Amino acid sequence: MTKKPIAWVVDSTAYVSDILAAHPDVHVVPLAIHFGQEQYADGVDLTSEQLYDRIRNADEFPKTSQPAAGEFAKLYEKISEDYEAILAVHVSSKLSGTMSSSKSGAEIAEVQMECVDSLALSSGITKLVERGLFLQDRGMNLQEIAEKLRGEVKNLRNYILIGNLNQLYKGGRMSGVQFFLGSLLQVKPIIHLNEIGELKALDKVRSQKKALNYLVDKAVDAYEKDGVRSIDLMQGNVLAQAEELKNLIQAKVPNLEVRVGEISSVLAVHAGEGTIAAMWHVPAED
Repeated sequence: MTKKPIAWVVDSTAYVSDILAAHPDVHVVPLAIHFGQEQYADGVDLTSEQLYDRIRNADEFPKTSQPAAGEFAKLYEKISEDYEAILAVHVSSKLSGTMSSSKSGAEIAEVQMECVDSLALSSGITKLVERGLFLQDRGMNLQEIAEKLRGEVKNLRNYILIGNLNQLYKGGRMSGVQFFLGSLLQVKPIIHLNEIGELKALDKVRSQKKALNYLVDKAVDAYEKDGVRSIDLMQGNVLAQAEELKNLIQAKVPNLEVRVGEISSVLAVHAGEGTIAAMWHVPAED
């Protein structure tokens, strides 16, 4: 039997768009969520509704972990039965050890693999894979696609409105003083992944309305100045708010395609309920 050329692998921090979900060559490896001694596979064993309910009521804050190298090796051995090579695109290596585990798994399985550090998460990964599938259809080979995607990582943009300061505080990502002042002043922090894939504070606004308008302005600028024609709004259990933001954006730029999706459970653990992220890919020359 003739093998197919490339299997695509993403981890579960990626947004599984309709394109990825329907594509037979795309495989998703789940990260794990831990509530004490209980462990759940992201996107498999726990719905987002169940996760948010447990976070709100749990005495102990949940933790997350990347798949072990052995889990990747097992998958890659199976994939290699039907594919000549693997192209994996993973969450920023500054945020998770997932890419390292993936590479180790490929070495154990002795498969041909190219691994791309997205320096991103959620739909940032999705954009790269969708782009890669397009390049594959254009006739590029494994190495050419991987090299092209590594170059295009710099074209990803993201603005993340944190929805739950309490969750950030419980997760140890802000001090008690920061939490107190932020709650007192009703600060809405906006963060982003910078050019090396690290999460950094970008701005602060004082109301939800101003925060949404901030994202609207960024989207309009992307359309008018950078030629962006499609953006993603990723939301954490606030679909109605994301749809409102979509309407606000399209009222100003009707020709901009706006896709609304949900952040994965693993990201929800860290970002918090109520989070909205605006993400897009600045067009590259074909």
